[in-house]
Amino acid sequence: MPHAAIDVHTHILPPGWDDWAARYGVSGWPSCRLHDACNATIYLGEKEFRKIDERSFAPARRIADMDAERIGLQMISPVPVMFCYWGPAQATDAFARMQNDFIAGVVREHPGRFVGAGTVALQDAALAVRELERLKSLGFPAVEIGAHVNGRDFDDPQLFDFFAAAQQLDMAVFVHPQGPSIGQERMGQYYLPFMVGYPSDSALAAARLILGGVLQRLPRLRICFAHGGGSFPAVLGRLDHGHRVRPEAKRFIAEPPAHYARSLYFDTLTHDARLLAFLLEKFGSERIMIGSDYPFDMGVEHPLAQLDGVGLTPADAENITHLTARRFLRLS
Repeated sequence: MPHAAIDVHTHILPPGWDDWAARYGVSGWPSCRLHDACNATIYLGEKEFRKIDERSFAPARRIADMDAERIGLQMISPVPVMFCYWGPAQATDAFARMQNDFIAGVVREHPGRFVGAGTVALQDAALAVRELERLKSLGFPAVEIGAHVNGRDFDDPQLFDFFAAAQQLDMAVFVHPQGPSIGQERMGQYYLPFMVGYPSDSALAAARLILGGVLQRLPRLRICFAHGGGSFPAVLGRLDHGHRVRPEAKRFIAEPPAHYARSLYFDTLTHDARLLAFLLEKFGSERIMIGSDYPFDMGVEHPLAQLDGVGLTPADAENITHLTARRFLRLS
């Protein structure tokens, strides 16, 4: 490969941190309990959330896997359960800074292998903007956010200042859905929140970002939706039809939704080569980047294998493997 590939969708967390429940007097905070040098469990309060191994917290292991998969650079971002938008804003802000400082250290200690996407206390726009400014000063090219903020959607006026600051600071925004997902009360079995809820959350987030006029007001905002945009690409035609026939869909935007959707970015994590080919046809390779969800089981073990059978031109392959990510993240 003439240029090393870039994976924009991976997650990392520190191997441990202070007891946030004891510090702030609120229960339910995530914790990471190490069992040995290679294994740990994430807890939410006293409830087990996920077993993890060293891939989640050990940069040396990640680099070995990257080399094996021909990935030159990873964008490392927090595990979505660590967003903690439900918490007191000041406590979440401190929790975000702890994670961001860890990510900054990993990037600093392994030059050329990682770039960071930080997290912010998005339930408080002023705190979120302040941390976004600090991320910029630390050299982060991006920030990762959830697909909603305690049920508040991207067209909520209280979130506009955050998106405006991201545009002003020229910071990329990476959207990753998080719990509770849409329809959570109907998804108690079969791991459905992660398989159906997350894609639906992404579709709703993108739809409200567009229909609410956020992208019309902020045309230079760079925003990427994980998991190939979830269900959004499949409903875009229906959104366009609704804009033609329904006055509600015209309230804040002058052009059809597809006009604004062309400014969005997506990763490759669709688990379906035909759907990835549809993304390519609909949005072009200039808007698609490698994403793996490393190191979790709903991701893929071989990031570049996602491109097999898609029918890429050499130019498309160059874009998807690294050039689009370089433009999205403003990398030299």
